[in-house]
Amino acid sequence: MDLQTVKINVIQKIMNVSEASLLDKISSILDEEMIVGYTADGKPLTKQQYNERLVVAEKQIEAGNYITQEDLEKEIENW
Repeated sequence: MDLQTVKINVIQKIMNVSEASLLDKISSILDEEMIVGYTADGKPLTKQQYNERLVVAEKQIEAGNYITQEDLEKEIENW
């Protein structure tokens, strides 16, 4: 089955759902799986992956593991 056919089948099933709780679950799944950004290498990131990277970045900043704009500019001058 090709992608378009699968999409149409899913849409038809969703249109027949009468339970709000099921629609909420479907919406949550789609929200988590949707691409919200890309890495510097161009790899797609889901919302969950993006948020996980934010947590890691915040921990790195708290640990002092970062370089300031000023220091980076000084480093670039030596290239």
